Amino acid sequence: MAASVMEHGEDAFRKLFKYYKQRNPPPVLSDVIDFSKGVRSEKVVAVKLDPSAVSDGKARRAGLQPVRDWRAFGLQGYPGFIFISNPFLLGSQAFWVRQCLKTYPQKPNVCNLDMHMSPTDTEDIWSKSAQFLRSPPSGKGKPKTLLEKLRWVTLGYHYNWDTKTYSAKHHSPFPASLHSLSSNIAAACGFPSFSPEAGILNYYHADSSLGIHVDESELDHSPPLISFSFGWSAIFLLGGTRREDLPTAMFMHSGDVMVMSGSSRLLYHAVPRIVPAPQEDPSHPAFETDQGVAQNLHQTEGPLVEQVCEEDWAVCSRYMQRSRLNMTVRQVLGHGQSFPETNPHAIMPRDEPDFLSGESRGQKRSDAIYS
Repeated sequence: MAASVMEHGEDAFRKLFKYYKQRNPPPVLSDVIDFSKGVRSEKVVAVKLDPSAVSDGKARRAGLQPVRDWRAFGLQGYPGFIFISNPFLLGSQAFWVRQCLKTYPQKPNVCNLDMHMSPTDTEDIWSKSAQFLRSPPSGKGKPKTLLEKLRWVTLGYHYNWDTKTYSAKHHSPFPASLHSLSSNIAAACGFPSFSPEAGILNYYHADSSLGIHVDESELDHSPPLISFSFGWSAIFLLGGTRREDLPTAMFMHSGDVMVMSGSSRLLYHAVPRIVPAPQEDPSHPAFETDQGVAQNLHQTEGPLVEQVCEEDWAVCSRYMQRSRLNMTVRQVLGHGQSFPETNPHAIMPRDEPDFLSGESRGQKRSDAIYS
């Protein structure tokens, strides 16, 4: 049952989700759109961005190529959906990987481990994991480090997984570097007033998946949702407003950026499968630190992206051998809007995402991965 022979009908999304998730036999991936290969499909359209919205200097500071060099695409039938194929400067992805693994899990940010461990135990996840990840693997029986047990981290307004809401009382400063990166992407896509206020980081492994869901907890749905991918590739399914709508499958490779805006902002979507990154493809270079970063930063005033030291990269590269990192950035409030005392959006989503991480369905919801 390949995607090309699927039909619209009762729960068509879930059927295709299960097809791409199955292990034996593995799914045929010929119907999965790959934007990195210059796809020729009547479904794929070119998207014109605004190079004047982001100066070359601003882009370089965030580790991005000049906007005029970005390759952006859209899909017929999905107005507001923009896919940017790896706009990052060579070598700069390593910085964002380190941020996700070393910096962003630190307090006062919140992670899944906080749900069942003491604050002392989760105070410095990187330091408690780094020495074990730098050493060669000792076999399958080796216990997982705290870093390998990470499933999600929240930034800015911290998402409450039980109530599906944000609140003014549960907030920490949003990272400046990620704010700049997200704002530049949004501006180039026609959203100059986008204000990054919340981030959810997902940590995927080879057997992970992300269940079918809609992101609708933000109080204002007019700003876009921006998604960044690093490491292993993912099969991403983008559907419609109903479960009966057959989704479109596409690859998200390392460095790819996805913007969901307009009517595409509230569509069902999911990640049924993680697959090895196509490292042989020159458009998706390995993360290895290189002189390209140093040269780019040397020409930049006040760079936000730093070159990753060898000691840190030894840990990051070991972790990323079979992993994928995803950052989704959202604007929670409309301009001039504030949280009501009783949040009218405190409702369950139209379809609660399935559990992730490849563990038993009975695992605690706090350990699940959601976009």
